Amino acid sequence: MINQDTICAIATAQGGAIGTIRASGPQAIEITSRIFTPTQGKPLTERKAYTLTFGKIFSQKEGGEVIDEVLVTIFRAPHSYTGEDSTEIMCHGSSYILQQVMQLLIRNGCRSALPGEYTQRAFLNGKMDLSQAEAVADLIASSSAATHRLAMSQMRGGFSKELADLRNQLLHITSLMELELDFSDHEELEFANRDELNGLAARIEQVIARLANSFNVGNAIKNGIPVAIIGETNAGKSTLLNALLNEEKAIVSDIHGTTRDVIEDVINVQGITFRFIDTAGIRQTTDTIESLGIERTFQKINQANIILWMVDSTDARGQFNELKSEILPHCEDKKLVILFNKSDLLLPLQREELLGLFADIEAEKLFISAKKRENITELENRLVQMAALPEISQNDVIVTNIRHYEALIRALDSIHRVQEGLQMGLSGDLVSEDLRACIEALSDIIGQVPSSEVLSNIFKHFCIGK
Repeated sequence: MINQDTICAIATAQGGAIGTIRASGPQAIEITSRIFTPTQGKPLTERKAYTLTFGKIFSQKEGGEVIDEVLVTIFRAPHSYTGEDSTEIMCHGSSYILQQVMQLLIRNGCRSALPGEYTQRAFLNGKMDLSQAEAVADLIASSSAATHRLAMSQMRGGFSKELADLRNQLLHITSLMELELDFSDHEELEFANRDELNGLAARIEQVIARLANSFNVGNAIKNGIPVAIIGETNAGKSTLLNALLNEEKAIVSDIHGTTRDVIEDVINVQGITFRFIDTAGIRQTTDTIESLGIERTFQKINQANIILWMVDSTDARGQFNELKSEILPHCEDKKLVILFNKSDLLLPLQREELLGLFADIEAEKLFISAKKRENITELENRLVQMAALPEISQNDVIVTNIRHYEALIRALDSIHRVQEGLQMGLSGDLVSEDLRACIEALSDIIGQVPSSEVLSNIFKHFCIGK
């Protein structure tokens, strides 16, 4: 069993003033005690939980020079993050010191922890369910207030509680349906009132559907709202990306067709994460590589929620006639912003002519100068408005994990079959089978019957030390 080992890992990013090494497992306190000498008082093995002890760690070579002066915290099972005996060694953040302490722990009986092994042990020891364990990784990766709130809500069990309530209701229905099967010789007996079951199934279907539908918002908050920057070659797309990023990410040149592949980067605007995608300019070309880039441009348009159509204001009529029929079919059901770039070169009358030229296209329209960074703040404000994300609190239950979403879709399909079966008057054994399929899908999310393959896939994406 994995839990019989005592593991250790560096739990802090290198380069800081302080570094922390965590040890967890049956011998964590004993092994740490072997390499640590308190300045005064009892050895670690005789100290109480939640105590902080100052002392030194010596090398175990002849002469025993001091590696560092450290603080050691003790946690005793089951009152620790992993549910096991654990220690945390706080030393100076030198990579040399950290590696020396790690080597000492390993020589004395620890082994290096696998990615996510601390959280996996917390799950296996009942300290959290699987959805809460996955929220730990989301919390570490959170890059905005919204992603932080969602991860905290899931870690505190908001999502798990809602699923547990659903599961208990489903188990109640299933037990009544299966009780009827035990008395199948008495056809007149009906333990589960079909009208009540229909009502209960409808309420459960609404909750599962709400959770599944929340994934669109959750995914946008977690991974960023995809925004594709498109247009003709040399319209200023890469210049705009650089202006939004405040850095020279994309190559800018007067030569047409400079951007031949997709360039992506994430920006936090007013607390909302946007994933900007600079695409290859759209034009007729015989260049094979450039053609592939243009093909990818249309793929990214299809994947984006918001489209920024960059127009070179000094040559707009030609772009309008050539690109309108190519771009607009891909923008249906998407939010479109037409950006008249190089507007600093226009006279007021020319601006009016441009608006008239594009008047029949339903879209937001904005005059900007990407090169001079004019109106970039206004563009950001409009993007935030178009994102239209709801205010998120730590009490909101919103699905952000693709694995959870897929399980909810399976549960939704199953509860739909239950509803259809009840309406058709199917026998209890057939309805019960779909009920159990729904329960199984919900159980997959919180990990009540997890396979080793699922666990391995989830925790391998964690950072080492967590």
